[in-house]
Amino acid sequence: MNPFFQTLRRLTQGAYFISLVTVGLLLLMLVLGGVAYPGFLSLQVICNLLIDNAFLLVIAIGMSFVILSGGIDLSVGSVLALSTMITAWMLQMWHWPPIVVVPLVLLLGSLFGAVMGAMIHFFKLQAFIVTLAGMFLARGLCYLISINSITIDDPWFVSMSQSQLAFLDVFVSPGVVIALLMLGLAIYLAHYSEFGRAVYAIGGNEQSALMMGLPVARTKIMIYAFSGFCAALAGLLFSFYMLSGYGLHAQGTELDAIAAVVIGGTLLTGGVGYVAGALTGVLVLGTIQTLIAFDGTLSSWWTKIVIGSLLFVFCLVQRIMVISAAKAPAATAIAGKT
Repeated sequence: MNPFFQTLRRLTQGAYFISLVTVGLLLLMLVLGGVAYPGFLSLQVICNLLIDNAFLLVIAIGMSFVILSGGIDLSVGSVLALSTMITAWMLQMWHWPPIVVVPLVLLLGSLFGAVMGAMIHFFKLQAFIVTLAGMFLARGLCYLISINSITIDDPWFVSMSQSQLAFLDVFVSPGVVIALLMLGLAIYLAHYSEFGRAVYAIGGNEQSALMMGLPVARTKIMIYAFSGFCAALAGLLFSFYMLSGYGLHAQGTELDAIAAVVIGGTLLTGGVGYVAGALTGVLVLGTIQTLIAFDGTLSSWWTKIVIGSLLFVFCLVQRIMVISAAKAPAATAIAGKT
């Protein structure tokens, strides 16, 4: 085979290929938006992408670990909504201080995820079914608390909602800073810790991970606990953003998070991808929404249509990569025999 095509094939089989495609797609959309709409490329518009999607980035970070392990978590949107309801109820009805409410909500989200992880591992249940049950349970618990929206007027939450952190003549919200700090922590955990290595090993082949002596049970429970923690943290960020708790908050967010992770370059089969891809995936989704908003003539439903089409394309590319990677060793072996 020609060396050029060998190099090209090697590059397209790398874990970073889809991530690079996503970055290229994001840059292309930003350039096209800048050409079509004056002011689209202003730094504040870019910052607004992060402000509006900080909670989605946090959820996508947790979902990245789940998908890297070969699993799925459909409960994150409902856990987000439940977190907003618990936060609002404790603040408004029980008048508990935020210093108590915030850690408690994060702990409850982590426990919710850990229980699902334990059920998935010890009872050998499908992650899809367990987290689907978790989705219904969390959403139902929202309406046990209240069927109505609960307004949050706690001074600290109002201050967090209204705060603007200025730099370079633009501003971001505290939620953006929290989301980016979570991203940095997640990148460290995924690529520089034993936990991260175990996640990739389980996603690659769980039986092999067991044979290597890796703590599969503990790791899987921690993965879903971390996803629950991220969903609860996203609920707090959403509470800052909306200043309310409501059972209808974040409907379908779990699907947006999965789409962001897949578009960001993580394979649905597990074991391949980068946590940092969650950021580019979320920015792609946010840019699509912003382009449609700037246009002003298109229905907001076009956002779903474009995202769905992109997801089809990325899933197809992933499948081609998996098939190509599977054929490569066989082709090498045949070439060696000849």
